[in-house]
Amino acid sequence: MNKVILTGRLVKDPELKHTSNSIAYVQFTIAVNRPFASKDSNQQQADFISCVVWRQAAENLARYIKKGGLIGVEGRIQSRTYDDASGTRQYTMDVVCDNIEFLEPKNKSESSNDYDYNKPRYEEPKRQEQKPSKDPFENVKSNFDISDDDLPF
Repeated sequence: MNKVILTGRLVKDPELKHTSNSIAYVQFTIAVNRPFASKDSNQQQADFISCVVWRQAAENLARYIKKGGLIGVEGRIQSRTYDDASGTRQYTMDVVCDNIEFLEPKNKSESSNDYDYNKPRYEEPKRQEQKPSKDPFENVKSNFDISDDDLPF
């Protein structure tokens, strides 16, 4: 099974690119915290993971997330090779993202000023006090002759 789920912050602003067939993609790096214990204290280090996302998800990432934005990625590890400018064969591993989640709202400075992020997104409707209900059949003037044998239970 080849499945990766990571949560981290973008190292730089994503740059939308297109293949020769006009397919959108973004190559980006996320910093993922890794806690470790040392003799002095608990500290954190970061791993820098190279990722790539394609098509509409790439367009959304480039449009809505900037450097430092917290995202969650889900995908698979893919290795590839290429020859660099000096002719040396290079090996690299990337996370090919199948799904990206934006894990925090846009910065207040980037959004409209009328939205309050501390206010809940929805409120429960206020319930009206219900008056004690009266018998809905009190005005019915009919005599029913029902015995216990007529009841199905």
